[in-house]
Amino acid sequence: MAMASHDNQSAAPTDSPTAWVAEHTKQYLESGGQEGHIWVNDTPTLLLTTVGRRSGQRRRTPLIYGRDGDAYLIVPSNGGSDTPPLWYLNLEADPEAEVQVGGDVFKVRARDAGPEEKPRLWATMAQIWPDYDNYQTRTERSIAVVILEPTS
Repeated sequence: MAMASHDNQSAAPTDSPTAWVAEHTKQYLESGGQEGHIWVNDTPTLLLTTVGRRSGQRRRTPLIYGRDGDAYLIVPSNGGSDTPPLWYLNLEADPEAEVQVGGDVFKVRARDAGPEEKPRLWATMAQIWPDYDNYQTRTERSIAVVILEPTS
């Protein structure tokens, strides 16, 4: 299968077709992160923009995040589905991405936490969003912890 052309990378990102997710993203963007950065139960969220592995289009998704030093942590749980979310598959194909945290927008490079670091980072994320532990029980897939390391 040929990779999609990346001519669409300068176009505005596509947001989720799910109404509440699109509204969260819209509020986040319009307020420069003042609304939407802190979500349900004081949970921090960022906006992740990846490049679609087939379409070449930029895709933006709000996600819960944690921190580990200068890095940002996200979890491709997909609610415990047996298949990971599309944004994760996009990162596997192209680990270069962009995030917005509050009003700050910057480039990152994504990688999965290795076996020695994952238990500690999973605990960090499960403290922020305890349902991650429940999601892992719903699937045989080992849910990753993705580390987003700033590159700019």
